[in-house]
Amino acid sequence: MTMQRMSPRPVLLQTISLLPSLERQLAETYTVHRLPPAGAERDAFLAARGAEFDGLVTSAASGADAALIAALPKIRAISSFGVGLDKLDLDAARKRGLPVGYTPDVLNDCVADLAFALMLAIGRRIPEGDRYVRAGRWVEKGAAPFPFGRQVSGANLGIVGLGRIGRTIAKRASGFEMDVRYHSRNPVDGVAWKHEPKLLELARWADFLVVITAGGAQTRHLVNAEVLDALGTKGYIVNVARGTVIDEAALVRALKEKRIGGAGLDVFENEPQVPAELFSLENVVMVPHIASATVQTREAMGKRVLDNLAAGLAGQPMPSDATAD
Repeated sequence: MTMQRMSPRPVLLQTISLLPSLERQLAETYTVHRLPPAGAERDAFLAARGAEFDGLVTSAASGADAALIAALPKIRAISSFGVGLDKLDLDAARKRGLPVGYTPDVLNDCVADLAFALMLAIGRRIPEGDRYVRAGRWVEKGAAPFPFGRQVSGANLGIVGLGRIGRTIAKRASGFEMDVRYHSRNPVDGVAWKHEPKLLELARWADFLVVITAGGAQTRHLVNAEVLDALGTKGYIVNVARGTVIDEAALVRALKEKRIGGAGLDVFENEPQVPAELFSLENVVMVPHIASATVQTREAMGKRVLDNLAAGLAGQPMPSDATAD
């Protein structure tokens, strides 16, 4: 009887720590090596071993630039944890014919949920109210009454970007009986919401302006001081996209000078570094980039990473290939 030789396990390069459950599953199927930190050690590692790898596993936060892709001449697939593509050089991947997996759709609901949580939190002053109660101000004689908030239901909702998540946010808004308009470079086919070609006009109209457009050079500081001034003291901005889409210095000034109603922020320009000026302000609510951070969504994202990787290495279409979008 002839013994069949087992195929060698594909060898992966992993750029960053991932979910423990995902790392366990990767280790069960593949031989996984970690990329050393940037610098001389990484350069030496890639020069000596870059040709060993069949696939690259990364994340939206870590990405893969043209230099890293070039240093891995035999990889057949890239699989990324997250939806952000601004740190992934898709052009370099396309030139090599490399599919680049990412994890859209499975996190749409969670990001939309957080967008509304931030709208409610900043509009209805929920964290501020929590601090007011905890500090004993509610029962304190002579204390100033808690200030009024801004009603969310029935408000004008402007959405910057109407991709998968933007459309999910717009659908959520129907439950709050909000009037919805959106800004994008071109109108989106098949939707009933009104397209506003000028971001300034959308900001003037909106009570809540939710930023959910892609990051990268094309949208850097898309929301600038002029847009914030158009939003004005009646308006609130919520960012669940990328920190670079908003001119953070201009936003800090607008909040300190109370030229806008407030801000709900999940992302920052240089996260995890956050401008210290924001810490003492009551008109901003901040969370540490948690839009997709639920057990259910992160597990679904991990499964999509595995499915994309398996398909790419097998030469099959990935469930979610950024180079095919």
